[in-house]
Amino acid sequence: MFSRTLNQTHQLSKSLGTFVAGEVKGVPSKKSLVARTMSSQATYEFETLKVTSPEEYVKHVELNRPKKLNAMNTAFWNDMIDCFRKLAVDPECRVVILSGAGRMFTAGLDLYDNENQKDLAEAGDPSRKAIIIQRFLPKLQEAFNVMERCNKPVIAAIHNACIGGGIDMASATDIRYCTSDAWFQIKEIDIGLAADLGTLQRFPKIIGNDSLCRELVYTARKFTPEEAKHMGFISRIFPDKDAMMAASIELAKTIASKSPVAVQGSKVNLVYSRDHTVQEGLDYMVTWNSAMLQSEDTAKAVMGMMAKETPIFSKL
Repeated sequence: MFSRTLNQTHQLSKSLGTFVAGEVKGVPSKKSLVARTMSSQATYEFETLKVTSPEEYVKHVELNRPKKLNAMNTAFWNDMIDCFRKLAVDPECRVVILSGAGRMFTAGLDLYDNENQKDLAEAGDPSRKAIIIQRFLPKLQEAFNVMERCNKPVIAAIHNACIGGGIDMASATDIRYCTSDAWFQIKEIDIGLAADLGTLQRFPKIIGNDSLCRELVYTARKFTPEEAKHMGFISRIFPDKDAMMAASIELAKTIASKSPVAVQGSKVNLVYSRDHTVQEGLDYMVTWNSAMLQSEDTAKAVMGMMAKETPIFSKL
């Protein structure tokens, strides 16, 4: 029992992020003040991503290689990791919208602009090639893991094609909207490999249909927005991109108006419970809420309901 509690406490500290020592009775240390100032002044300048703020506390991350159909090149993986690590600690961000510029969401992996392929070609020896793959593949996985690890909800707004790595990426988001012209494809089988960036781990749990998941993976066939919605991969379909983006921003505004402590705590526990037993999830929830139920947000939310007023929550 004691070891289980220790393990839960360790898991909780990881979910909460980096703990800054020296804060006593609500008074932040000098180190903490510096960290918060830096996060509030975060700059979002990337080669493959465009980041804007369409509404208060809402960040819009747009895949920004439209001429290349937003294919995922070498720079993309670094940009995603850097971007979402910044968003995770930015007090001006409570919700993220992820979309693609140009005529499609993403064509998936860029097979031409890929430094890892060059390194493999030069390695020669199979064992050295294996070591190279073991080094770079976790980094590629981290580019999508970082969205799931970010405590802020991520809304994927998908138009036209979502191929290969696009499914890996979308599977790591919280909510998925799409347009009526969208189509989806787990493409990796067609290029001679098993999907290795999260689709095989997340997609089956999202749709809850093992037979259909295996059909889509083994055949690499395209599936429609209607089929995606029916299986639970997509929650809403819109007639065009403008309508989808307007709805995504409205949804993000609604989520951003809620207690960030409650929203982020909900995401952390949803992700944790997905990968653990019901009892382990309940035990973790006790540990989590033993701290979070003491938040000022709880009192503000209750008082707002009683007064029929919209509460204003402090930055987090």
